[in-house]
Amino acid sequence: MEKINFKHSVIFFNLCILISPLYLMLNLEPIIFCLFLILILGISHGALDNIKGKKLLKLFGYKSAIIFYLAYVLIAFFIIFFWLLFPNSVLFFFLIVAAYHFGKEDTVFSFKRKFGLSELLFFLKGSAVISAPLLLQRNKTNEIFEILNFNVFESKFFSDEFLIILLGLSFLSSLYISNKKNISLKGIMVMDFLSLILLNFLLTPILAFTLYFCFLHSIRHSITLIFELDKSFKSGLKKFISKAIPLTFITGVIFLLAIYFLNNFYMLDEAIYKVIFIGLASLTFPHILLEYLLEKNEKRT
Repeated sequence: MEKINFKHSVIFFNLCILISPLYLMLNLEPIIFCLFLILILGISHGALDNIKGKKLLKLFGYKSAIIFYLAYVLIAFFIIFFWLLFPNSVLFFFLIVAAYHFGKEDTVFSFKRKFGLSELLFFLKGSAVISAPLLLQRNKTNEIFEILNFNVFESKFFSDEFLIILLGLSFLSSLYISNKKNISLKGIMVMDFLSLILLNFLLTPILAFTLYFCFLHSIRHSITLIFELDKSFKSGLKKFISKAIPLTFITGVIFLLAIYFLNNFYMLDEAIYKVIFIGLASLTFPHILLEYLLEKNEKRT
């Protein structure tokens, strides 16, 4: 699997090099394009949570999947509810959780976990996804946060000095994770980091995030899921697509309906930004909780 991930990183790095100058020439802000990429490729990497949920219920001796679906949906609704009440606090917490999640899912295939140290390394590595746009595209990133009722300039945690340190620690954590004689693993970590820097230096924050989220994070996690379904990549890919389509489709429809509703109160771009980030937050929390509970209880059996 490491060879496939190396090839994936090479392809993504070259994609970043090709897309960046093309975007500068065209000077477009394809927010609708970003939305559909996230709905099709981004969301799909979590579309097997229902299968994992059933697996978790079996470990607890439950046969009906209704409990899982109810819990998952309730957690998602609670996140949306609390975001509306306390947008600053929930968004800040979401950024921390997202950084950990990105770092973990992008590197867990190559790293033997040690509780405490690994959790910190995952957070530091994934923090580049948050710190890079804030440092390299501060004003444009703040415009997005203002739509989400959060002002970056009011927080000391987002000063240039702090972001530079955080970005440096992210790079060092990537090197530590790849602290092996395996050159391909070091290549994966370095290319992933440089890709993030390149994207956020040349592109707008939403386009940089979309390309990372869909073509690096989601595909890498999907590769892991494919091999969990079948030892053969081709066979596993077919199974993954067939199993991922139903929930991906349902989630996409819900997102589009939410945009249609919010467009009555906000400009279309603002409605899309709100649905993308609040929607992703509402899915990220139950997704991470499921991964944690499944991993913890599988070790006991």
